[in-house]
Amino acid sequence: MNTALKHWKEAATLILAAGHRLGADSLPCRTPQVSGNTGSLPRGSLFDYHVLMLKRSSKSGFMPNAYVFPGGVVDPSDFSSDWLDIFKPFTGSPSFGLRGVKQPAESRPPLFATDRVKLGSPVPGEVALRICALRETFEESGVLLVVSKREEKRFKGLEDGCDVCSGELTKWRDLVNQNPSNFIRMCRELEILPNIWALHEWSNWLTPEARYGTKRFDTAFFMCCVQETPRTLQDEKEIVRFQWSTPSEILQSYREQQLWIAPPQFYELSRMCRFSSLNDLQNFSYQRATEGCQRWLPVILPEDEHHVSLLPGDKHYPADSSGLTQMETCQDDSGLHRIVLSDPYTATLQITIKPKYNHLLPVVEPAESQNSKSHL
Repeated sequence: MNTALKHWKEAATLILAAGHRLGADSLPCRTPQVSGNTGSLPRGSLFDYHVLMLKRSSKSGFMPNAYVFPGGVVDPSDFSSDWLDIFKPFTGSPSFGLRGVKQPAESRPPLFATDRVKLGSPVPGEVALRICALRETFEESGVLLVVSKREEKRFKGLEDGCDVCSGELTKWRDLVNQNPSNFIRMCRELEILPNIWALHEWSNWLTPEARYGTKRFDTAFFMCCVQETPRTLQDEKEIVRFQWSTPSEILQSYREQQLWIAPPQFYELSRMCRFSSLNDLQNFSYQRATEGCQRWLPVILPEDEHHVSLLPGDKHYPADSSGLTQMETCQDDSGLHRIVLSDPYTATLQITIKPKYNHLLPVVEPAESQNSKSHL
């Protein structure tokens, strides 16, 4: 773990997409089919997959009642040298057999680029962050994404985990919730490996200053696609409800104030609306992951009756994100990369830049539905 961080705690999140069969009872997606740069989805299109969302407890100290992707803070055990024995067949390969990233080291987000050996851990950061995402997903939802150690092979396609009986899962989940280091013990005794190869690097979001209380996180987002919806149970502590829905259904429920999601979830779900096919999402995330990603620290600014969340690449995004307090109003739409927040349930994406590292632009709402006052 990087204990030198002053403002953020390291964390990892898993965007878990699971296939489901399309049929007469399937719900139509309410967001449009991609067209042009901004994109829009035809109302009649269907997704053949759902995304797992978890509702945080009202007693949570960070974003209470929010619907989030599973994930949480890195634990020291995620960097434990004991993982070297668990992953012994892969320790001869860089990063335990994970594919390399083309992005130059100097432009990598510090979350991924930090030399963990200098911090006392032999486990590479990209491995430990994936272990964290898988462990937290198991703790919060009961979904265990692992493979049999006896198979000892790399994984690239849509994944199905090896079978572990429900009684064993319940026992181990309780133990892991009591102490995260029991995740190592579970893998050793059941002869399984956390399926780090099925997690594809997607994005890196940092909690903006003074937005969600005093807690701030430097979070790695990973994408994982599985063929069938796994059995899911909330932990009844931090998580009080779970649901599997298509990206467009989640966004529509957000607009209708049936649930609340934070801007990173809003942005990433809007990206996923470009794929109605799980196979297409899997192929894109697998191929794109080796390009790397950008570190995004939103800069929140008040403007009239709403707030603007500036993202890197926006023409007004400051070189020093701590120094910007206001912007002059202008009608120039070039170089925009921002989320305009009119109220907690009304977010509008304004994007005219090209994404880096071969990533996706989100699907945005038609221009006529956007507030003309939101152009800064």
